[in-house]
Amino acid sequence: MKSLLKWFLPIWTLCVCAGCGYQIGYLGHPQLKTIAIAPVINETLMYNVSPQVRTALAECFQTDGTMKVVSESKADCIIYAKVTDCKYSQVSYSSETTDKDLNPDQWSATVSIQYSVMIPGRAAPLIKNGSASGTAIFTSGADIEISRAYACQQAAYTASKNIVIQVTEAW
Repeated sequence: MKSLLKWFLPIWTLCVCAGCGYQIGYLGHPQLKTIAIAPVINETLMYNVSPQVRTALAECFQTDGTMKVVSESKADCIIYAKVTDCKYSQVSYSSETTDKDLNPDQWSATVSIQYSVMIPGRAAPLIKNGSASGTAIFTSGADIEISRAYACQQAAYTASKNIVIQVTEAW
């Protein structure tokens, strides 16, 4: 009797959930299985942010696994992105000095991206005027420019994860 009860509850739960319209897994459009990433436009003064965002987008789509990244000629849809803002701000200051403007201890890098998703052959975009941003905290190290570049790369990756979520679950 105990073995029967042990199996009854999980089977009953599955049957009830299946009848309620719940779905497990991919929430995207069933006809869109591949995506291409067009070259990213950089509208900021920060150098190398375009390839960082494009690489981060490709990595995030591949990691997510919902859509396969392919070339533009083979894709079911194409994502067009542009970096609209890349800024740095002071977060905390060193306690060793009284002048806070001269000795920041931590910085914040923020990357903002606008994007749209197009289906080849259609005039209207599938997703129009989407936006996402990512932030990363970094410290003042021996070389602040290297720290900024890594933080910008990390912020681009965070923004790209947000874009992937919006694109794959925007239905």
